[in-house]
Amino acid sequence: MWKCVRECERGTSRHWAFFVLAFVLLMSGCASLPPGSNFPKSSSVAITQPETTALGQRIERAAREHPGYSGFHLLSAGVDGFLARAQMANAAQRTLDLQYFILRGDETGRLLTDAVLRAADRGVRVRVLIDDGETVAGDEQIISLSGHAQIEVRIFNPFIYRGHLKLVRAFEFMLSSARLDYRMHNKLFLADNAVALLGGRNIGDQYFQVDPQSQFADDDVFVAGPIVKELSATFDEYWNSAIAIPAEALAGGESADQSLREGRKPSAQHLEAAPSGEADYSARIAAGEPLDGMLSGKLPLVWAHAQVVCDSPEKKRVEKGGMVGRLMLRPVAQAVEDVRSELLVITPYLIPGQEGMMMFKNLRQRNAGVRVLTNSLESSTVLLAQANYMHYRVPLLETGVELFEVRSLIGDARGSGQSAAMSRYGNYSLHAKIFVFDRKKVFIGSMNFDQRSMHLNTEIGLIIDSPVLAQQMAARFDAMVKPVNAYKVTFQSAAAGGSSSLVWRTQEDANVVEYSSEPARSRTQRFDAYLLMLLPLDSEL
Repeated sequence: MWKCVRECERGTSRHWAFFVLAFVLLMSGCASLPPGSNFPKSSSVAITQPETTALGQRIERAAREHPGYSGFHLLSAGVDGFLARAQMANAAQRTLDLQYFILRGDETGRLLTDAVLRAADRGVRVRVLIDDGETVAGDEQIISLSGHAQIEVRIFNPFIYRGHLKLVRAFEFMLSSARLDYRMHNKLFLADNAVALLGGRNIGDQYFQVDPQSQFADDDVFVAGPIVKELSATFDEYWNSAIAIPAEALAGGESADQSLREGRKPSAQHLEAAPSGEADYSARIAAGEPLDGMLSGKLPLVWAHAQVVCDSPEKKRVEKGGMVGRLMLRPVAQAVEDVRSELLVITPYLIPGQEGMMMFKNLRQRNAGVRVLTNSLESSTVLLAQANYMHYRVPLLETGVELFEVRSLIGDARGSGQSAAMSRYGNYSLHAKIFVFDRKKVFIGSMNFDQRSMHLNTEIGLIIDSPVLAQQMAARFDAMVKPVNAYKVTFQSAAAGGSSSLVWRTQEDANVVEYSSEPARSRTQRFDAYLLMLLPLDSEL
């Protein structure tokens, strides 16, 4: 849990006193199993007849024209990801299942929580499964929903300490790192076991690209048809796993009913409009797009074969040979191995390790092109991961990989997932996880191209056999690597007898610009990154 360690900060004297108390409790209470493991809980599964719902009936009619296929639609605009989730919650009649690494208690998070609560009020069964690795103050608003008779909330691999003092939380991690380093990174939203959203987006203002202070470019794929039942089966497996702990088992002194009453209070400041004043989000949710368009055919679905790729909930034990299960890296690696002409990769964190470097080398040895888009230092929000990626740039370029780093201030918003007005804030960062194989197949999901996603976190995704979707995603890649949006990292040849150095080429004000120093937000950021490069933490990132 290197993010917890990275975020440690000095406490006040009162916090230090609390820290000492927590130390005593943790020394006596830390164990290999999560707190609440013995709390009674019942198993449950997805409904078996989604066609009895309005959503299921609409999808079934469309699916009859495409036997054996499922329907897909890419949602690259952040606000569309938000609207689709809220509209799916509003449309659900029988069940809602949410599985997320992060579900923030900010404005979009609160609006979605309100939609989920309204669904429960009309009798929809709601199951919410949230990882506990990155919770912050305010996120409890989703846990408070467990006081509703129709809503059950479970926490994946929770901490013992339920507060938000980062120092205490980090100390617990250090005491129990073998357990707490294992996180559920999956992102999945299911309505009536008939439609789903899957991709890289967590739930929060940053991920929907409506926060001027931070915008994360990402992608969802809307899914309809028979493969939704396979996605629901993965949710059920995680939901019923031993380390999915009922929220009631972790509750403090406040009752579930009291928490729910607090959760029903209107927030002080709902997100009624984007910072640019462009949109009333409540009105846009009610207008029905993009969900209505995808269901009606106005926004056509692409019908294709696809494969669900998902880690087992006990991935750590599977990797160590302790049990039989699934590791999603295997089918993704096989899809990479099958590439013959071109591999495109979009990933916010690029820490390939030996196995990833071998993948790239094998592709280049048979003259397949490899182009990668990742974060630049100035656009990165996780400095430790960025610093460790920086070790790989020279080996990647020497292998023949084309390497692009997205800028924090992009020059052309087309393909960025957000408006030009939002882009002008200059806080753009990459968060999508995409592979395009020979422009014939595409992977979209939660897996970054780093060691944490490969070996430490659980992940989920789809490999979709569709030239149409692959071409759409390739067009998004091409838009984002344009010189006005990204740095192309290359070698600058040195004088005879010298060594080559890196340069960053981009375009500013119609002029080609070349930087010989790493583009950064400040000299301090650059210095900190170079200092962090000294830490041997690849396997944790």
